[in-house]
Amino acid sequence: MDRAVAIRTEILKRINAHAHSDPSRECCGLLAGRDGVITDAYPALNMASDPARGYEIAPQQVVRLMREFRERALEFLGIYHSHPRGENEPSRRDIEQAYYSEAVYFILSPRPEAAQPIRAFSIREGQAYELSIKTVA
Repeated sequence: MDRAVAIRTEILKRINAHAHSDPSRECCGLLAGRDGVITDAYPALNMASDPARGYEIAPQQVVRLMREFRERALEFLGIYHSHPRGENEPSRRDIEQAYYSEAVYFILSPRPEAAQPIRAFSIREGQAYELSIKTVA
């Protein structure tokens, strides 16, 4: 599966800054846009019991954000989170919890030595496929 995901440069910078704001904890949030282009990022509170090793967005926050997307005529396009310690590729838990098969999953690494600090994946039916990231103005 060779596919690209389009995202505004400013949104890529914003989610990267979120990952670096507290590099010891996983950050997380939802991504929305129009016509398949990610134009907005919505940081979420990580409610995981161990936020250094996982992320969980409260269901009520997801519902509130989805309602906001509808009100603003935005499409829900993706989810982002960081991996403070390991590689920024989908973990077994990331794959198991990829409930939105149409969403793009961005995984960020706040580590300075990361070869690719931001990577994007399509996760469907227990398989993860890396996507190329196309930035737009």
